[in-house]
Amino acid sequence: MSEQDDNTLILEDFLPYRLAILSHTVSSLIARVYDQRFGLTIPEWRVIAIVGRFPGLSAVEVAARTMLDKVAVSRAVTKLIKAGRIDREFADADRRRSILTLSEEGRKVHDEVAPLALEMEADILHGLSDDQIESLNIVIERLLARARLISSP
Repeated sequence: MSEQDDNTLILEDFLPYRLAILSHTVSSLIARVYDQRFGLTIPEWRVIAIVGRFPGLSAVEVAARTMLDKVAVSRAVTKLIKAGRIDREFADADRRRSILTLSEEGRKVHDEVAPLALEMEADILHGLSDDQIESLNIVIERLLARARLISSP
């Protein structure tokens, strides 16, 4: 067959598939570092990163910011609390709402992993010009905005 039908789905050329592969590949590279050094999973690191930047969020808010499943966030938070990396208090007005902050141990982990993650990001972007990186960021933001527009009711 010399010509492809316009309706043929070639998975390896399909944007959502390519983005998923890219995301998984990049996340796995960074995950190896924090798994080996700290025994963290990807959801646990994302919880630490978000709570480190936005202390006082609830688990539901962490899930919304990370786009992780609420169950994955709940498991990660539970494990991080048991490991002494996250502190949880309950809001006075609504005892069901938890308030998450990094413990001293969690802050140490955050402060060690964050530079490693940024170093890995720089290594991945190595070879792209500043203009290409800026264009990449613009394209990512536009695709994200369009996807959110399409998915909103």
